[in-house]
Amino acid sequence: MMPTARGRRKVCVVVASRASYARIKSVLTAAQGHPDLQLQLVVSASALLHRFGKVVDVIQRDGFPVEATVYNIVEGENPTTMAKSTGLAISELATIFENMRPDVVLTVADRFETLGTAVATSYMNIPLAHTQGGEVTGSIDESVRHAVTKLAHVHFPATKLSSERLTRMGEDPATVFLTGCPSIDAIANLDLSLPDDLFVRYGGVGAQLDPREPYIVVMQHPVTTEYGQGLAQVNETLAAVAELKMPTVWLWPNVDAGSDDVAKGLRMFRERYNPTHIQFFRNFSVEDYARVIDNCACLVGNSSSAIREGSFLGVPAVNVGTRQQGRERGENVVDVAYSSEEILKAIRAQIAHGRHPRNHLYGDGRAGERIADILAGFRFTIQKRLAY
Repeated sequence: MMPTARGRRKVCVVVASRASYARIKSVLTAAQGHPDLQLQLVVSASALLHRFGKVVDVIQRDGFPVEATVYNIVEGENPTTMAKSTGLAISELATIFENMRPDVVLTVADRFETLGTAVATSYMNIPLAHTQGGEVTGSIDESVRHAVTKLAHVHFPATKLSSERLTRMGEDPATVFLTGCPSIDAIANLDLSLPDDLFVRYGGVGAQLDPREPYIVVMQHPVTTEYGQGLAQVNETLAAVAELKMPTVWLWPNVDAGSDDVAKGLRMFRERYNPTHIQFFRNFSVEDYARVIDNCACLVGNSSSAIREGSFLGVPAVNVGTRQQGRERGENVVDVAYSSEEILKAIRAQIAHGRHPRNHLYGDGRAGERIADILAGFRFTIQKRLAY
């Protein structure tokens, strides 16, 4: 399938969370300005919800028109509702794709909404493009990522090793393009100085932090394959941060199964101890988040941003638990178990060490333009076949 005679190729992108927006924003920019592409943007899932930062507002402020929205999150944040949310995504997106008639759909990474997008496009004979396949991690994301790979028609891995894994999984080498991770694009040429009023502008809950003082950033999400343990796990991190007594920017967890347990731990801690050194936030823009982590003394938790953006920037990071288990990383990351003693010791060591060398493992800042060019000219075929 080549660009049609009627004009530009229609590329539909589904953004379902704050993380997926950070991972795809540069592709949206490149596609929007590409002479051979017409961008169709769909926003769904937690990206529409206030308690997860309502990323759709950020998307629209950034100048991307939203053609459709999909409210598919079933309340409860447990394994059952996660499965039902995925099913709703399949059903609702099928209707949207039928109306939009995209030439190709681009989906991001490994979240459950990504699987819903992939299933809908596959059964509708719409070519599927996938970013960040071939990576290895913990949680259910590991299984979802590889499942989407087998449904996708073209692949945009972030690292050389990920690219090699895709071909070893039986994907045709002609469909695998090593582009780097689009999240690096947003920070590669960004002025990373931190405005004095940034934390005031975003509000937040709890102590008002002074960005001129040294601070740490914490982002800890639930691990779906360890459902029921989220409260105990986040309590270990909270105990370490309480003992550290350093100004702390803490971002709210994502919508995955177990989110309520993690959020409960944060609320109980806040109400019980009324900490004077922690400020909780729902969300930052992609660029402001980069500024926040680039200027912090240490990045703590289990977000892949510590490994992707963190390695590119050289930010000291402490990765807690199993969520990122097996993911390629630079020397900026130290891994610890769910233990307040280990977490505290690692944070102090990372702060004492200071900045690490920058690492281009996940890209050089040009992934978005590469992906847009490939989407514009790639010859898609719907029928897939193992290519061993």
